[in-house]
Amino acid sequence: MIFAGAPTREVVWQCPDFDHLDTRTLYDLLALRTAVFVVEQNCPYQELDGKDAMAWHLMGHQGGELVATARILPPGASYDNPSIGRVVTDPSARGQGLGVKLMEEAVNRCLNLFPDTPIEIGAQAHLVDFYSRFRFKPNSDTYLEDGIPHLDMIRQA
Repeated sequence: MIFAGAPTREVVWQCPDFDHLDTRTLYDLLALRTAVFVVEQNCPYQELDGKDAMAWHLMGHQGGELVATARILPPGASYDNPSIGRVVTDPSARGQGLGVKLMEEAVNRCLNLFPDTPIEIGAQAHLVDFYSRFRFKPNSDTYLEDGIPHLDMIRQA
């Protein structure tokens, strides 16, 4: 973990597909997602949804520690178009613009994998303005997912 107030270090990005994740990296990725999505957000639902094996896993490391991750899914896995999900930053690394860097990197990686294709996300409703920065626009009504208000958003090609 990065300590709050620590000097900002360069983020090193990787985006392997599932078959190229080693066990330590997979453990770190799932531990971070569980710490935020299950524990921090008090959401006692199954984090593993069967989609990780078909995904690319974007990871940002600072000083060798995983501080950010997002999942890129191919068309048909969650939506008709490719999608970005499981967007998370380590709580101890927040406040340095890491979420913006993560989404910029995720959008760019998604566009490289799936050129000239819209990108979809299922956003927590309170984060609509954040995702709007990256040209995502709401395209559904609000719905509950695991007890948290969400809505679908799309970024046109």
